[in-house]
Amino acid sequence: MFVAATTECFGNLPIVPSLEKLVELEFASVEIAIHEGGCQLKPSEVTADLEKAVSICRHTHRLDLVAYSVEIAAIGEEHYEQFTACCKLAQATKVVQITVPSAEIGTPFNEEVEHLRRLVAIATHAGTRVSIRSQIGRLSEDPDTVVVLCDNVPGLGVTFDPSQYICGAQRNKNVDKLMKYTYHTHLRDTSKKQLQVRIGQGEVEYGRLISQLRKFKYRRALCVNITEMAEVDHPGELRKLRLLLESQI
Repeated sequence: MFVAATTECFGNLPIVPSLEKLVELEFASVEIAIHEGGCQLKPSEVTADLEKAVSICRHTHRLDLVAYSVEIAAIGEEHYEQFTACCKLAQATKVVQITVPSAEIGTPFNEEVEHLRRLVAIATHAGTRVSIRSQIGRLSEDPDTVVVLCDNVPGLGVTFDPSQYICGAQRNKNVDKLMKYTYHTHLRDTSKKQLQVRIGQGEVEYGRLISQLRKFKYRRALCVNITEMAEVDHPGELRKLRLLLESQI
């Protein structure tokens, strides 16, 4: 296992300054967010100019690029065209991990299965793999649903974010069953009432999580995903979690 951080941590900055911030904080590995609603790289931009996107993602200021987080706003066939472009980007930059959101709660289960199967097929063709991110308000907020989705979509995994299961409506459910499906992680500290709190003030048991992941031979990223909080030293929180995770692996 190794520690990484996502550019989502600095989601209000363009991609280059966000990478520079992570270098300053002494992270060695990075996940790049490709979100249509963000101000960094967008799926529509990757599709419009793949060569430019590859150039941007290859210049990571010495950070080891280990994953992409992809959020596509387009619907229908355009959605799959943009996802295909993102997979080509991953292939060109030698990244095998792509995280996507699952559908919103209320989406028919079979519809989501078919959608995810198509994403996995596209990703597999490009030598990449797909995981759905743990997320309140979406099908993945329920760990039981995540297991069923992964069982029904061969090759699908989860980007495990313990915060979503501590603070969300499914907080009393056992999440240990998700460890064997975990391809990637997003980490912060959280309480039962707040999705993000200062490191050490929440209920995330990092040592236990790392121990559980080791049982399934997880050797991939522990990815810090802390956004800014009012009146809190944001860089300090990022550094604190990096050091804490590094001390336990």
